[in-house]
Amino acid sequence: MAVTSRPVMAGPGRALPSGASKWEIREKVWEHLEASGLAEFPRPVRGRIPNFKARKTLLVPTPRLRTGLFNRIVPPPGATKEILRRCATSQGVKDYSVPVGLDGKAQVDLVVVGSVAVSEKGWRIGKGEGYADMEYAMMVSMGAVQEDTPVVTIVHDCQVLDIAEELLDDHDLTVDYILTPTRTIQTNCKRPKPQGIMWHKVSSEMLGKIPILKTLRSREKQAGKDVTLQDEHPALANTSRAAISNKKVMAANTQPWAAPGSAPVGQHVESDPVNPKLEGSDTITTVYVGNLPGSLRVSELKSALRELQVTPVRLSWQGAQHRAFLDYRDPGAADRAVSSLQGLSLGGNALRAELAKNQRSKGQGEINSHR
Repeated sequence: MAVTSRPVMAGPGRALPSGASKWEIREKVWEHLEASGLAEFPRPVRGRIPNFKARKTLLVPTPRLRTGLFNRIVPPPGATKEILRRCATSQGVKDYSVPVGLDGKAQVDLVVVGSVAVSEKGWRIGKGEGYADMEYAMMVSMGAVQEDTPVVTIVHDCQVLDIAEELLDDHDLTVDYILTPTRTIQTNCKRPKPQGIMWHKVSSEMLGKIPILKTLRSREKQAGKDVTLQDEHPALANTSRAAISNKKVMAANTQPWAAPGSAPVGQHVESDPVNPKLEGSDTITTVYVGNLPGSLRVSELKSALRELQVTPVRLSWQGAQHRAFLDYRDPGAADRAVSSLQGLSLGGNALRAELAKNQRSKGQGEINSHR
């Protein structure tokens, strides 16, 4: 995500005479830019497409928000094209930027956000880690963006797809304009953008990873706002306990595909609510999913499976071992799951997905084959 400040505009000093030629207009603009000191390298500006000072200020988020929210890009005086290009790289941000703190009073006039997919209605899908949504919510909390601050995404035409609105959550950022190599799309999106940080969706783990989030939480707490975290919220905690009671089974046993009540410690098993007793069926095809990031939650994997339309009839979650096993009644669905999940990036990790080497009838040997 990148944000820009409003340009400072100045006219040539006096109105041009009626019927001025193109050349007279060029000369007047060049003269004004040169005399006012607005012209940037290369100089003199006459005979050139001008580069000028105060055109815009570029703010970029710090990677994964580890050291703050924004960095302001400050190219060195007389920066060449090569240096300006370098400023747009991650190393350039380190070399040519200064941090903008919460007290920096930044006013953002345009937000540019990346997307994996976007619809003409303005629904946006990112890479699944939620940082763009969090960055925008933090800007709202800081007062850096307003309701009418336009949000733009730049994508290839092939990334403009039909996206069902029910896939969106209330914390998801929508976009106002889509720029592609062939089109400029005004979405006229009426869905409200996030109105700030939704603390009930923030976990203690996330709070520990993003130091600036702690500062914002402290400020909002002092302002009298409810900043109860996801894992501190009594209502959500009760809901989670009920969900675990109704759907999830945990027990001290090493048999991964046993009946409810015999799943190993640290493993969650989610079964088909219609027919939870999958054991004894010869039609089950199992998919192994590995290289799960340690920070990933089972709910996030389930959400990804729903979005990919490869929801299994049963999910065996072994987060501590960075893996999960998915049961499908239809072999074709299992193949689609492998195709969709292989190499998918979740939490910064490229997943490994394949059909299980041995099917569930062979019990623990199947699990051991993937260790």
